[in-house]
Amino acid sequence: MSRRAPALMAAALVVSLTPPVAAEKMVLEYPETARVDLVENQFGEQVADPYRWLENDVRTDKAVANWVARQNTLTQGYLAQLPQREWFAQRIKALMDYERFGLPRKAGAYYFYMRNSGLQNQSQLFVRKGLNGAQTLLIDPNAWAKDGATALDAWVPSKNGRLLAYSIQDGGSDWRTIKVLDVTTGKVLGDGVQWAKFTNIAWIGNEGFLYSRFPEPQAGAEFQSLNKNQAIYFHRIGTPQSQDELVYSTPGDADLGHSAQVTHDGRWIVITTSRGTDSRYALHLIPLGKNRKWEARTLVGGLENDWRLVEGMGDTLYFVTNKDAPRLRVVKVNVAVAAPQFEPVIGERTETLERAEIVGDRLILAYLKDAKSVAEVRSLAGKPVQQIALNAIGTASGFSGEPGDPETFYSFSSFNQPGGIYRFDTRTGKSEPFALPKVTFNPADYAIEQRFYNSKDGTRVPMFVVRKKAVAQAGKAVPTLLYGYGGFDISLTPGFSAARMAWLEAGGAFALANLRGGGEYGKAWHDAGRLGNKQNVFDDFIAAGEYLIAEGITPKGGLTIQGGSNGGLLVGAVVNQRPDLFAAANAAVGVMDMLRFDRFTAGRYWVDDYGYPSKEADWRVLRAYSPYHNIKVGVDYPAMLVTTADTDDRVVPGHSFKYTAALQAASAGTKPHLIRIETRAGHGSGKPTDKAVAEGADVLAFLAQWSGLQVPRSEK
Repeated sequence: MSRRAPALMAAALVVSLTPPVAAEKMVLEYPETARVDLVENQFGEQVADPYRWLENDVRTDKAVANWVARQNTLTQGYLAQLPQREWFAQRIKALMDYERFGLPRKAGAYYFYMRNSGLQNQSQLFVRKGLNGAQTLLIDPNAWAKDGATALDAWVPSKNGRLLAYSIQDGGSDWRTIKVLDVTTGKVLGDGVQWAKFTNIAWIGNEGFLYSRFPEPQAGAEFQSLNKNQAIYFHRIGTPQSQDELVYSTPGDADLGHSAQVTHDGRWIVITTSRGTDSRYALHLIPLGKNRKWEARTLVGGLENDWRLVEGMGDTLYFVTNKDAPRLRVVKVNVAVAAPQFEPVIGERTETLERAEIVGDRLILAYLKDAKSVAEVRSLAGKPVQQIALNAIGTASGFSGEPGDPETFYSFSSFNQPGGIYRFDTRTGKSEPFALPKVTFNPADYAIEQRFYNSKDGTRVPMFVVRKKAVAQAGKAVPTLLYGYGGFDISLTPGFSAARMAWLEAGGAFALANLRGGGEYGKAWHDAGRLGNKQNVFDDFIAAGEYLIAEGITPKGGLTIQGGSNGGLLVGAVVNQRPDLFAAANAAVGVMDMLRFDRFTAGRYWVDDYGYPSKEADWRVLRAYSPYHNIKVGVDYPAMLVTTADTDDRVVPGHSFKYTAALQAASAGTKPHLIRIETRAGHGSGKPTDKAVAEGADVLAFLAQWSGLQVPRSEK
């Protein structure tokens, strides 16, 4: 349909800030948003899309840029006058101001790790020669951009640790530029790789590395065009990218994606192929001998099961798989024989296997038990050796290492505990601190509970609830922030957030619901919350909110919700379905138009979880919950703050633009429905500290305003 001669619609409403917090009255007049008379017949239904023009790229479309500017002016003016904002900004900043470290990675005699002194916009990369050697600054991304929005993304040392390949992320985009640094001199070499995305960096000895890239997009389409024809290349150090060798591609199937890993002994390249986001992979092998020909042979054909390389030892490769084990197991295979057969090493058990690593001559296994981490050590034959004591509800990550080297590092964190780094020796079975954070609050002041509640269909769903112990002991109902995701086999586990801690310090409660669609209980849990079962996710989240009210954790009128990406979709969907349940909501970088999500950048991958809008059966499921298409006109909605970024090329901001325009035009009650659009900050990764502080303060002040959360008066 034509986009010409759009009619203009202006929406104005008076918003009283008296309930729930006494404040001056303010008139919000939403900016005029052009409506286009665009209606399409989709499977016999007439579907209007009056705001499709907002899908255009804000960088190149002046009308979209003008709309963004006017919306931001309104939103920033509103947020600036909230009485809680300055307190939250100060507390989030103070809570982030502590020295923190990333997991060390060992290569040769060198130890590499990230470190942030506290409030640096980007963490820096350091190296030590020897575990206790003097630290040397290798890379400082804070010098790369005045606004701090250019980040160091991945970094991988070569086998001997003398070279380091690292990727650069600019403005939050998913595109990466890969460069190489000489560790011994600190100088950046002339090597440069462009148009890498969704890539590993896998060194072949010290001579070069494998990476995944897409063809260079057309000028002006870098941030919206579909990603197809991913291929693996080998870059030899000291040569231009134009001489990079094509290692693996599938030109006959442009939708397939590929990533490469190299076993620690340099014997094999393992290529993992996928079609979407589902954990269903094919495996191909390339031997690394003297006469290199990049000839791949199939180890696992089809795209049926999850296969994750653990490590290779000679011709024996170890994998984690869900083949015949929905909660995963460890298997091994001898790839030197004519017909390789997988043999069991660690069988499936009640807990979900998150990862496995070979360190020294041991297997380290990390499991999820009701969304909490447990870890143990076994022999390579699968016999128990010891449990790794974690001693709290939290999340353990890391445990990377190499066969023959007994040393590994792991991180442990929780809602009231920033990540501490520990060194673990598989020979002695002992852990010792490598770097522990020093915080300005007392973790013991906060209670962490895990509760279980019943969803609409009776399914038992876990949820973490965090409050001050004094609040919990008093049985006081307080404004509560409920967070969820529920998709893509992703597990939500306990972790530290300065913004959440500020909410808790103000006297609120935080709840994290482990919804179906995630990976907390393996494949069956994921399957129960995707495709035709997606409504289960929304039912789980709504039931979580009802439980928090029924149990007296939060008062009616005090429940706020938040979710990002697929979680932004979650927030949009449940607000449409139960606008009466929530006081306020933050939908962040959400997928809001479920009928067109597959037309932009990485959206085509998501059909594994959402289905195909081009197929009628899937379309009808999507149409039933699509946030953009199901806004209820004339119904009182909670206060809504939509957040996105102009450089998000994962979930393009047009999703949030269209949804907000439709919500503002819907006469959906007297509470504000606003959008906050960040500049040079994409889907979330690489966001500088100052932007994270500002966004956190804006969101929490907004949620506090409409849930009745009062920040400490003495510190306002």
